[in-house]
Parts: sequence; C-alpha cells; structure tokens
Amino acid sequence: MSEVRTPQQERSIAKKKSIIEAGYNLFSEVGYHATNTAEIAKRAGVSTGIVYGYFKDKRDILLDVLDIYIDKVLTPILSLFDGLSAPIDFDTLIPEVIDATIDTHRHNANIHEALHAMSASDEAVNMKFLALEDKMTTAIKDKLTSLGLKVDCMAEKIHLAIGIVQSFSHECIFDDHHYLDYKKMRDVCINVVKGMFEA
Repeated sequence: MSEVRTPQQERSIAKKKSIIEAGYNLFSEVGYHATNTAEIAKRAGVSTGIVYGYFKDKRDILLDVLDIYIDKVLTPILSLFDGLSAPIDFDTLIPEVIDATIDTHRHNANIHEALHAMSASDEAVNMKFLALEDKMTTAIKDKLTSLGLKVDCMAEKIHLAIGIVQSFSHECIFDDHHYLDYKKMRDVCINVVKGMFEA
C-alpha cells in the first residue's frame, strides 16, 4: 500500500473532498459497515488507488466524515445563539433549540446511529464526540455570559441541558415508546431546561 499523502494542489484537494463527501453520503444511506472503499471510490468518481492515496482505510475516511457530521450538528444550534441579544427570551430560544436538534437528527439519522455505535468501541470517534460536547458547551456559555446571564454552575447546567435535549431528540427520531406522549415530553423538556437558567 502506498503512503498516505496530504493533497497540496487544488485538483487533489477537490478529489479528497469528493471522497469524504461520498463516504458521508454512503455511510448515511446504507451505514458504515455496509459500505466499502470501492463503493466510496465509485461514488466519488475516482479509482480505489486514489482513495488509498489519501486514506489508510475506510475508518480513516470515517474520521474526516465525522468532522462534516459535527459541523452539521453544531452550525444550526450555534447559529440560534449567535443571533441572541439581551434580555434572553428562553421561552422562544429553548423550543427553537429543541426543534433544530430534532431536525438535525432527522436529516442525519443513519450516520448518527452508525457514529454513536462506533463511539463505544473506537477511541478516536469517541474523542471527537467529546470535543463536540466541549465546543458546544463552551460556545453557549460564552454567549450567555456575554449577554449578562448570571447563574450558578453555568457550564454544568448547559452540559446537562444539552444532554436533556439530545435525549429527547433521540426519543423523537429513534425510539417509539407508545406509552409516552411526546408533545407532553417536549413541554417537560422545555420547562426543565428553562428552570435551570431562570433566576
């Protein structure tokens, strides 16, 4: 196997990007384990040899795909906070964050399941998810602090709130508990998160 190289020229950079995008799309459509490098190469419009010129193996592609996924998760949520001004309207903000999180999970459902399943056994994948949580927690804390919000244990509450919203999103997209009223659960989620940040 040839040595993996970092592309320098625009054409080579574009090829590597097309391989990553092909990997993202295939992992999303059929899952990580059901995809092979030959299929990724075909979808990207390159030879298998070119794939191995830029990546050691399919898992190597996955790690770059994970960066795309993380950006797709972070961008819509953080954009809601970017537009905030004081005083913070939690009655509007929290439902918007919940809806954006559900929407992100819905549009990335297949790859989300594959990546989260791998995080339990793959340290590099797990570290990227931990970095995502850290980045989101820190960015939200910095924004809320800049708007003058003062609550005890801000970072801890934000981290817990992210977990609550994520858990509810998983319920809506991946689970099907017939005995649960998801509209009522959404209201509970909103009230619990809102209660953490109100004086």
